[in-house]
Parts: sequence; structure tokens; C-alpha cells
Amino acid sequence: MEGLRKGVERPWRVLEFYSGIGGMRYSLMKAGVDAEVVEAFDINDVANDVYEQNFGHRPHQDRVISRPCLLLTLIAMRQMLGFCRLHANLTRAKKGSSDARAFSFLKILELIPQSSRPPVMLFVENVVGFETSDTHKKMIAILRENHFCTQEFILSPLQFGVPYSRPRYFCLAKRIPVSFQNPLFNNKLLRTPGPIHGSSESTATIGEADSQAYWDKLQETCQPIKDFLESKNFTSEVVSEQCSMRGNVSESSNVIEEETGSVDHPLDQYIVPSSLVQRWGSAMDIVFPESRRCCCFTKSYFRYVKGTGSLLATAPGKMKDKTSSLSELQLRYFTPREVANLHSFPGKFQFPEHVSLRQRYALLGNSLSVGVVAPLFGYLFARPSDLFECITAHLS
Repeated sequence: MEGLRKGVERPWRVLEFYSGIGGMRYSLMKAGVDAEVVEAFDINDVANDVYEQNFGHRPHQDRVISRPCLLLTLIAMRQMLGFCRLHANLTRAKKGSSDARAFSFLKILELIPQSSRPPVMLFVENVVGFETSDTHKKMIAILRENHFCTQEFILSPLQFGVPYSRPRYFCLAKRIPVSFQNPLFNNKLLRTPGPIHGSSESTATIGEADSQAYWDKLQETCQPIKDFLESKNFTSEVVSEQCSMRGNVSESSNVIEEETGSVDHPLDQYIVPSSLVQRWGSAMDIVFPESRRCCCFTKSYFRYVKGTGSLLATAPGKMKDKTSSLSELQLRYFTPREVANLHSFPGKFQFPEHVSLRQRYALLGNSLSVGVVAPLFGYLFARPSDLFECITAHLS
């Protein structure tokens, strides 16, 4: 960081924990942040294959599930964090602090005071509900003890014009005396992106943000789903008899066995079998190309049809006819590319050929929304006047 003393800004140095398929790194790029990812960490082999395919760098992998990345984390915290900013992209700590992933997360935070030059900023992402967990309580306590102020959000892509309902928890933290552009919201949990958009006031109260009217109004501002489809010719000419040819369906469940045969049309493999439509149609979330909302895609999408994400109606002439039967709608799954589009991943993002269809859906289901995180990074990395004073003192 010697360049800062000469008035030359150098890139932020970032450590990326739980890196997945690179959503956080794409968010940094989309936000225009001048950043260097010093190292990324993930224990998932396939996720690391995808990350390497797209960034030319393979995240460090530790197969010891109960204590992932701890040794290298300790080395990184002591040797690199004096010269970098830490952004921890955390996911799925549902089981509380006893869960292995929560354990590793807390261990990383506990290493902060052991660093001679602790990080200036941190970023955390998790599922909704994390904010009420004991892991969250411990995280906030550690951050307070180490002189961090926080601003927390629960946000969905719908609030950024993307027709995708996927609320997630986010925590932004800065080490005092570095401050947020809008310190009015320090140590608060917000459910709207007002501060991110430069508003000095939250754009809605918690009560309003929880109301159906608020979300209905948001949907009016979202792009239609057709803008996120692989082809503008989103209709399918596949006849209903072909629907039963894709995959084998368990009669006692909504599970689809792995596709093994070849397909005649690129979208054939995504057609929902008619037997599943008949059995589970009433439980399906069905959307149309003109719709401005779809449900969150989980890691079980394509394997199950119930409660894992929306299905797209593709039958020509039937899309606006509410009297049509479910079988006439010719339902199909969103393709992995379309799910990636709804996650706001760039067009150049791609999976290695050896990654199966189910693996692609699972990895996307565990990823984050670039369309939400990029604006958060723009807000987090905004440099208040006291930042360089802090960095100068930090390096002296």
C-alpha cells in the first residue's frame, strides 16, 4: 500500500471465503470496484471447476469439512490482511453455530483480533433467518468487540428491477473510524435499498416492506421474464406427447430421474413430464414470458417440481388464456443459462462441459444475486473522506 502515501490508489485486496461459482467476484466487477482477489476458498470440487473455468484461478480447497480453510485462513489473516480488505461471502448456516459451516465462519471472525493489521471492511451474505440465529448474535458481538460498525439488509432482486423473488440477508461492516456514506443506518437492519440508492431515509418502513401492496408495486417496475430467456422465440412447438418422453418419473413422488438419452430439440430436455403436471400441477408456481416475478430457484430445481422454483408456460396461443388446462400450457423448466441470467450473471459466464445439468442447477441454487450484491458493493466501497486517513494510520 505504499502507493497510497504517494497519492496513488491501489486495488482493494480481497479474500473471498465460500466462493462458490464466483457470484461475489462478478459483483465486484459489475460494481466497477478496483479489486484484486488475493485468494478464494471453497470445499466444493465442482464449484471450484466452474470458478476456475471463468476466472482462470482455482480456489483453495480443504476437504476437512468440520474445519474448512482454517490453516490457510490463519496464514492469510496474519500475512495478508494487513494489506487487504476481507469480504466473506457466507451461505447456508441454517443449523446455528453448531453447524460446520457456521463454525468455520465464526472461526474466521475470531481470527480478526489476531491480525496485526485487521481488515477495514467485511461483507456477509446468508439466508433470511440468519438474522435471528445464535451465529448472527455471535457475529455481531465479535464485530463490535473489534470496532466495526454494521449496516444490515434483507433485500430481493425484485427491488432492483429483476423479476426474481429471492430475499437474502446481507451485512456490511466497516472498521471505525472508516464510516458509511449514510451513518444514520449504522447498526440497523433495513428491508429496503434506500441508502444504497443514495436516500438519506429508508424508502419504506418495515411494515410497508412486508406488505403485499409494496411487492405488487415493485413488480410493476421489473423487467418481464422474457428478457431473461435464452431465445426471444420462447415458445415451444413440442407436442404434449413428447412431454412424457423426457426422463423417468417416480409415481410416488415428484422426483425426476437423470436424463440419459439424447434430445431432438435444445429445449426438449426441459419439458415437464405430463405425469408430473397431472400429479403436482396444483402445487406448481407457473409463470409466463410476460410475467414480472418468478420464485426462487433452489438447489433441487429440475430434480423436484414442487417448491423448488417456477415453471415456464410455453404453448403458443395459450399463454394468456386462463381457461387453458395445465397440460395445454406445455410447461418447461428454466434452463441453467436462464437461471444464471436471473441471478444477473454476465453472458460470458459458462459451465465446464463435464458439469451435469443437476449440478448446474444445484450450484446456481447456492449462488448469490449479482444484481443485488453489485449495488451493495457500490455502497460499501464508496470512499468517505476519512478512509485514507484510516489507511495511512493503518500502514504507519
